[in-house]
Amino acid sequence: MTQGRGALEGRTAIVTGAGQGVGRGIALALAEQGASVVVAARRAETGEPVAREIREKGHGALCVETDVTSGEAVAAAVAATVQAYGSLEIVVHNAFRGGVPHRLEDLDERAWNHASRTAMWGSYHCARVAHPHLVAAGSRGRLLLVSSTAGVEGSVNMPAYAAVKGAQRALARSLAREWGGHGVTVNCIAPVAETESLTRAFAQNPELRTRVLARSALGRLGAPEADIGPVAAFLAGDGGGYITGQTIVCDGGSFSGL
Repeated sequence: MTQGRGALEGRTAIVTGAGQGVGRGIALALAEQGASVVVAARRAETGEPVAREIREKGHGALCVETDVTSGEAVAAAVAATVQAYGSLEIVVHNAFRGGVPHRLEDLDERAWNHASRTAMWGSYHCARVAHPHLVAAGSRGRLLLVSSTAGVEGSVNMPAYAAVKGAQRALARSLAREWGGHGVTVNCIAPVAETESLTRAFAQNPELRTRVLARSALGRLGAPEADIGPVAAFLAGDGGGYITGQTIVCDGGSFSGL
């Protein structure tokens, strides 16, 4: 799963939730392959440092404050992208809120709405607004949704998270069929990586790290830029042009049920 340096030259990508964690890793990896990257972050104070980091490495990048729960905000981000770079070939929807462990009896509507509005409504807004641009890109059009294996096997501690991540996979499969005639591919990636939020969870529950590592065939957690980003970059490039409607699991062998 390798591509030559510059495999995404001349293409433009939007990555939501790219101010930290997996989103940042994907943004950096896409830029390393030559894509101009729009860091669509809820807050400029987290997104702009990532965009600046990309620019300092000699690649094109800008930060656009984007609340993915708002169709108008997503439309504004897409418009700013096209105005700045002239086209949009790649959209990666990574932004998510609502990953706090819970049981169903403790799940209130506010927590449910956080999860569903960022994961599912955010996916819908990104797909709907980007659709004409991805179609115009033809065989270079790519939509990637960052899902989770929890959407396949469920989660005893996070039923809402599992539900919305499963819904993302269903949407990706549906859009893959709907958009396939235009050459546009739609896929999910399901990562496990050491992010800021996971590090905080480990600090609160040290036994969690032991359990997570015990599931990994490789015995380690992924790095957002080195391990997860290249998978997204591959799917975004020509090498991934015959893969659509799939969930690519990149978790060090923790899950093998697909």
